[in-house]
Amino acid sequence: MASNKPAPEAPSRFHGDNGDYGTGYGTGYGAGHTGEFAPDFRSDTDNGEAERGWSEWNPTEETVRPVRGRHRVAKQRTGLARSSTVLGVGVIAAVGAGGMATAQGKPPVSISVPDAITENLPDAKSLPGVGSLFSDGSEADKAEAAATAPLTTAGITTAEAEQGTTDAGEALRARILQQAEQQQDAAAAEAKAAEEKAAAEQAAAEAKKQQDAAEAKAAAEKKKAEEAAKKKAEAVRLAKLAASYSLPTFSYTITSTYGQAGSMWSSGHHTGLDFAAPTGTPIKAVHSGTITSAGLAGSYGYRTVLKLEDGTEVWFCHQSSIGVSVGQKVTTGEVIGRVGATGNVTGPHLHLEVHTADGSGIDPMSWFRSKGLTP
Repeated sequence: MASNKPAPEAPSRFHGDNGDYGTGYGTGYGAGHTGEFAPDFRSDTDNGEAERGWSEWNPTEETVRPVRGRHRVAKQRTGLARSSTVLGVGVIAAVGAGGMATAQGKPPVSISVPDAITENLPDAKSLPGVGSLFSDGSEADKAEAAATAPLTTAGITTAEAEQGTTDAGEALRARILQQAEQQQDAAAAEAKAAEEKAAAEQAAAEAKKQQDAAEAKAAAEKKKAEEAAKKKAEAVRLAKLAASYSLPTFSYTITSTYGQAGSMWSSGHHTGLDFAAPTGTPIKAVHSGTITSAGLAGSYGYRTVLKLEDGTEVWFCHQSSIGVSVGQKVTTGEVIGRVGATGNVTGPHLHLEVHTADGSGIDPMSWFRSKGLTP
């Protein structure tokens, strides 16, 4: 490591080994004459070198003459340190300007080191990581090792070195361009992926819309078909019922309906359905069943009650005559009596009532329609 060096001795004719130093200083300088210490003098101890003017000595001045002997080594090493600093600054400047400078074309620099220092230095080949930089071969091998030193390939990757790249600046520029291309490719790929995703989403939405429309259409068609099938089944059922049920008479006129209000009825409203027809018009059984009542029933006149298999009762009232008896089983369309005007009436007609199994009265018109018949 560099340190402050001792100031070199200025030229003088006085030396400590001849005993003249104290005398000369006392006689020459104290007397004030210009004999030995005059501003201008010629040294007779420096082998006849040129005359020098007297001035204050500055150890940092570049004008200090190098002296012979060991002190020349210090001067040389100081100059080498300054040269190394300049070289380092140059490398940094080269990196900032656009890439790391290369030194492959420069010849190796020879540095002289005093023998006293060289003898005490360790063998460079024995140092870890340093011995591989030296070669025992020819001058060509040494030149090649110097040309391939780490400084010459600074900033160059192993892959680039294998490809023959030697200029660090060009290698950096190539890497920057490659990175820019990769970024452009990545941006293009991302944009393409976004477009493909948007197209896929739009296609999926359109497909879903079409699928929903198709499903809605299929559902509507299915519902329509189900309704048609249901209607057809109901028609078949009603046809079968119509075959098993029958209206109570023919050549009639509906004069009063169920629930009609009026003072003529004791309950305040009509409880059945009136079929007006001439006296003696045949009355038929509306369905197969059993006769549970047959005879005079007050304001109903002559009444016949037919109980069906499901417990429903059908009342036939105001008959002029009864043609069946209690307990008799009858079939659909069989004559069970005749139209008349017995009981509380204003003219000949058949008053027909329908009661459910629990005894509640219902509208005979709706009941006939549920069986496929329209009075």
